[in-house]
Amino acid sequence: MKKVLSLIFISLLSNCIKAQYNNMSMPEALYGTTFDLNIHESTKQLVSGNQTVTGSINNETFWGPTLFVNKGDLIHVNVTNNLNESTTLHWHGMHLPAVMDGGPHQVIPSGTLWQPYWTVMNQATTLWYHPHLHQSTQEQMTKGVGGFIIVKDPQESALALPRTYGVDDIVLALTSRSYNATTNTFVTPPTSTRVYGDYMLTNGTPSAQYSLPKQFVRMRILNAEIERGYNLGFSDNRTFYIIGNDGGLLNAPVAVTRVKLLVGERVEIMVDLGSDTVGSSIDLKAYNSGQAFGFPGGEPNSSGNFGSLLNNVDFSVLHINVAATTTSTTPITAVPSTLASNTYWAASDATVTRSVAVTNGNPGPSSVPFNFDNTSFDLLTINKTVNLNDIEKWTVTNSNVFGHSFHIHDIEFKIVARNGSAANVGSYESGWKDTFYLPINESVTFVAKFDDFADSDVNHPYMYHCHFGGHEDGGMMGQFIVSAPLSINENAPNTAFSLYPNPANNTLFVTLKDTSVEIYYVTISTIEGRVVIMLPQPEWKNGIDISSLETGVYTFQMMDKQTKSVTTKKFIKK
Repeated sequence: MKKVLSLIFISLLSNCIKAQYNNMSMPEALYGTTFDLNIHESTKQLVSGNQTVTGSINNETFWGPTLFVNKGDLIHVNVTNNLNESTTLHWHGMHLPAVMDGGPHQVIPSGTLWQPYWTVMNQATTLWYHPHLHQSTQEQMTKGVGGFIIVKDPQESALALPRTYGVDDIVLALTSRSYNATTNTFVTPPTSTRVYGDYMLTNGTPSAQYSLPKQFVRMRILNAEIERGYNLGFSDNRTFYIIGNDGGLLNAPVAVTRVKLLVGERVEIMVDLGSDTVGSSIDLKAYNSGQAFGFPGGEPNSSGNFGSLLNNVDFSVLHINVAATTTSTTPITAVPSTLASNTYWAASDATVTRSVAVTNGNPGPSSVPFNFDNTSFDLLTINKTVNLNDIEKWTVTNSNVFGHSFHIHDIEFKIVARNGSAANVGSYESGWKDTFYLPINESVTFVAKFDDFADSDVNHPYMYHCHFGGHEDGGMMGQFIVSAPLSINENAPNTAFSLYPNPANNTLFVTLKDTSVEIYYVTISTIEGRVVIMLPQPEWKNGIDISSLETGVYTFQMMDKQTKSVTTKKFIKK
């Protein structure tokens, strides 16, 4: 009887919360090849009472702008950290040099400008960016720091697909939060170990609604959760079409009524609203009740560390109001039968085989947090070394007490087997992936080529990890470097350099005594030692922009690529 009353209370509470829909925000779209991202704290009215302190980027009050980039473009990102603590910004799913990757090693101190750049090599796809500071990832993501990246390419552009951003092509970041009842602040570590939120947020909007036109629409959906999984479908059980996942378009659309989406995964779907009446509505829902044991958010309890008002229930993630068909652009009325021409790696292509096991995490007073191969994350430990251009087959096995979401940086892979069989691989995950769900007592085998980027610097490795915030903060991460044969230079390089003009105004130039030296990293600090600019593998030959610096004396630290030694000079900013 108590359980029944509790369920009734939760249902009534949920209905009260969702009785009033809120218009969902669509993140600002930024286009071009240079992007300025200012990470800072903000506030947003998420529940009644006090506003909630959030983490924001640029003009948003939760989450950040959507970056539109083109395959083949050289892009530059100016990341300024105006939080009161250090952070990082990782480009999830992007194929790029390790030193630009934004993992736990590329720490951006408070008040510092970090300037990564890279050539976009990914095909058309939906990626995202988020903090990756070790032991602070869960807290900073809970605040809402993150955003989408949409890659465009000629193959995708030639297809008849919805692509008017915010109209028939929308992004959805799905997550949930709990709040301190007195202050309305987010419930986060270290004051709480809660991993699931009680209230749904879609693009940072509670009880979200959005108007979509009476035609085929495209939804780019991201599970941006701390830990919860989603089993997505529509309230009338209509069929929808998966056209892409983590790594881009599938070769052909896949018709489904449900799709599971775990933390870090993305899926692109098309759904037909053409037969709906203007003014009618439909919900995109999480059908999370009755999931198999170990599904994140499937726990039966509504309170406690693994409890939530959204646990083991079905709930709406977006209330969709059907609006008139678009007139400014030609409406899409069908799903293309062919989307892409991907050629995937097969298990037989692999020349290297590796195994990774999920270990520990068992309940008990002496329990070790989840990790891989009985080894918890250590910033100074490189767990695997991969040879450049090797095609490798990895099998990740979970014989432990819970499901996980596995992500690897830099590369896209092809899932070739689940539990040892290709027949167990879902058609919805038939494309290129960078993240996958690993249920309890199951294994996943994938094949990938580690190409284009090699860097043996142990201070800038790539990562593989569980994407649950608490799990990766707790040590469920490993590191790998991609190594290439190096030409042996018996003579140590002369890393002496000079700076001019000195004093300098807006641009500072570097002259190397030994022109064979490659500059690997430049760090500019105040005379007191506070880092203000970080330049990975800088484009220094046309000068370094110091216009953002205040007048004063600074130190210029140059690290060379061969020896990783650091040479320092002082300069004056006029």
